[in-house]
Amino acid sequence: MRVSVFGLGYVGAVSAACLAREGHTVVGVDIDPYKLALLRQGKAPIVEKDLEPYLKQAIEAGRLTVTDDAVEAIHATDLSLLCVGTPSKENGDLRTDHLERVAKQIGEALITKPTYHIVVIRSTVLPGTTEEVVLPILEETSGKRVNEHFGLAVNPEFLREGTAIADFYDPPFTVVGALCESDAEQVATLYENVKAQLFLVSIRTAEMIKYACNAFHALKITFANELGMLCKAEGIDSHEVMRVFCADTKLNISCKYLVPGFAFGGSCLPKDLRALTYRARANDLQLPMLEAILPSNRHQIEEVVRAIVRLRKRKVGLFGLSFKPGTDDLRESPLVELAEQLLGKGYRLLIHDPNVSYAALHGSNKAFIEREIPHIREILHEDAHAVVRHAEVLVIGHLSTAAREAILAEHSENQVVVDLARALTPDELRGRYVGLYW
Repeated sequence: MRVSVFGLGYVGAVSAACLAREGHTVVGVDIDPYKLALLRQGKAPIVEKDLEPYLKQAIEAGRLTVTDDAVEAIHATDLSLLCVGTPSKENGDLRTDHLERVAKQIGEALITKPTYHIVVIRSTVLPGTTEEVVLPILEETSGKRVNEHFGLAVNPEFLREGTAIADFYDPPFTVVGALCESDAEQVATLYENVKAQLFLVSIRTAEMIKYACNAFHALKITFANELGMLCKAEGIDSHEVMRVFCADTKLNISCKYLVPGFAFGGSCLPKDLRALTYRARANDLQLPMLEAILPSNRHQIEEVVRAIVRLRKRKVGLFGLSFKPGTDDLRESPLVELAEQLLGKGYRLLIHDPNVSYAALHGSNKAFIEREIPHIREILHEDAHAVVRHAEVLVIGHLSTAAREAILAEHSENQVVVDLARALTPDELRGRYVGLYW
């Protein structure tokens, strides 16, 4: 197929690379000249395992090209995947301005396109967004009618940052919602080599499935953390408890995410929970459990701050800044929030994360971290050994192999290790070890 992908962030770049690898002709569209320049060289604009070789191969084979011209992309393809961001507003609702802008561009391109074109929303959007926001823009701008001159569908993604390539080929299921069954079947052919159960549903159902999944993922993380807090107080190893708990795959469903540890973050779970609870309030509904998840998640950060304060040491080395290992994404990272609170309390903080280099930061990632931590340039260090030597307290958010080796080689008996990820064990260390919930 001939496919255009609008928005070349995590979802868009991975989708474009994998679809091109599957033999489709792909045109990537983005307004960021920095991203486009990197992609034309076969370089990944983000940190994601295996993405760069996929992109390089696709670019060199001519199956993937990139542009900032929406009209060119629409006229060269038969189907468009919209992968633009839908960040949170201050009240928790979704911002759809990026989606609306792209819908208008596509509508303008459809004016002069004589053949049928399918528009597929892959961005995460609240139920009703596709039909009540995107569809009117497409029809009004193009002067054409849905199901006659163009199709409309929703194809939510289930890609986890750090394992997105593997998740593309092995998702929990494939979901396509469309106004027209033939359009849904056409979209589904994109994934004919993906071994996953296919669900063809309504557009609103497809929109809601992604929220159901992300809300449950967030719930599982919070459940494990709150249970871990009680286990710690009772002198019980929470990981041992959850290991046995997760052996029940008949009733407990899955062991994914059910690992006590630090707070969750990233571009999906917090944003989607805010949007879901906002929509509930708009319908005069109360969802006490879901509304309690984000406060409970923030409580995890505050608990760690209090634990560090109780140590009465002022020099801290933080390992890990992105919201999870294997990515450079700083959006809503609980480790960024932790660093911000420690700096606000006057701690002398140095940070090491091999995937987060100040020189490589750009776009929204750079704007976010400079807003949250204005002095990030001075406290972000590439040398893990220097961070270990600086600190009286080593806080482990997540560890690279090199950082782990630096800690084991450099740490002293006078240092305290506060481990938020169970990345180390007391037996490996000379100083005091504090596990979060174990």
